[in-house]
Amino acid sequence: MHDIVDLRSDTLTLPTPEMREAMGHAEVGDDVWEEDPTVKRLEAMAAERMGKEAGLFVTSGTLGNLVSVLAQTRPGQEVVLDLDSHIFNYEVAGTSAIGGVQMRPVKTERGFLTPAQVREALRPANIHVPPTGLVCVENTHNRQGGTCCTPEEIAAVAAVAHGAGVPVHLDGARVFNAAVALRRDAREFTRPVDSVTFCLSKGLGAPVGSVVCGSAELIGRARRIRKMLGGGMRQAGVIAAAGIVALERMVARLAEDHVNARALAEGIVTLPRLSVDLASVQTNIVIFKIERAGGPPPESPVNELVKGCAARKIKIHPIGPAAIRCVTHKDVDAEDIRRALDAFGEITSRW
Repeated sequence: MHDIVDLRSDTLTLPTPEMREAMGHAEVGDDVWEEDPTVKRLEAMAAERMGKEAGLFVTSGTLGNLVSVLAQTRPGQEVVLDLDSHIFNYEVAGTSAIGGVQMRPVKTERGFLTPAQVREALRPANIHVPPTGLVCVENTHNRQGGTCCTPEEIAAVAAVAHGAGVPVHLDGARVFNAAVALRRDAREFTRPVDSVTFCLSKGLGAPVGSVVCGSAELIGRARRIRKMLGGGMRQAGVIAAAGIVALERMVARLAEDHVNARALAEGIVTLPRLSVDLASVQTNIVIFKIERAGGPPPESPVNELVKGCAARKIKIHPIGPAAIRCVTHKDVDAEDIRRALDAFGEITSRW
């Protein structure tokens, strides 16, 4: 049990004592000169885990997605992706503002493009339209509640894209959650795609960083773009050391977060005025809705629940006028889940 139960995001995890020790003793060099041995070790380890030739350590998943898109497109092209994807909604239009590429968002059923949708979205050879430069998929899917798509679903989409000569990028910020939940090797999810980025700083618990993986040629282009964007780092082994511990120690334990998320969701459905689609709770994210009329902010039920929880040292995150997202992680245990449910119950019982 923790003094404060923070369910806003798995980005709020604190580094483990082992990570802090590794950071303090990290062997370092200048990474822009490609002379930091700890960064090079992390990149090689990440590439091996993703089944790719090479890796590139970047500061964030947003930067990882940006360099991946820019390394595989040119200005004036179009990127096909899901309407609810993180790249389209939460990355400040970087691909368009910096890369000069147009987004083509497609409404999907579960956040995952189907082969038929990709086939329909691919642009014909016509001077009036932007050529399709890239297809992006996201696994697990944030806005859909941490849902997973299978390696076979990714492969089917990639087959259509590759058949048209279009590369595929996987936003795998939480791909290890998908691998653990579906009991599949992470390389099965990444094998069909040309590039993948995954986060070390979410469920894996490192304090900062993501890794982009792909062919040696692609990573070479991505490295140059990272430098152009100001993302080149110097003695970055200090933070890469925590990423190595994350890959070595923190993947298997993601199953605990999934168990806690399921317990939270199953508790929520027993409470008045709250609802959650249990079928969507596959990993560590729970999105639930509040079914109660209320006034505009700050009197809305969402704000009332957020404030009531805060008064009980429980932090939750609203993602809409009647929706809350909770994310479990290594710094939330079973007792914390019970505390959160008790708080939800006390507040909703007054409604």
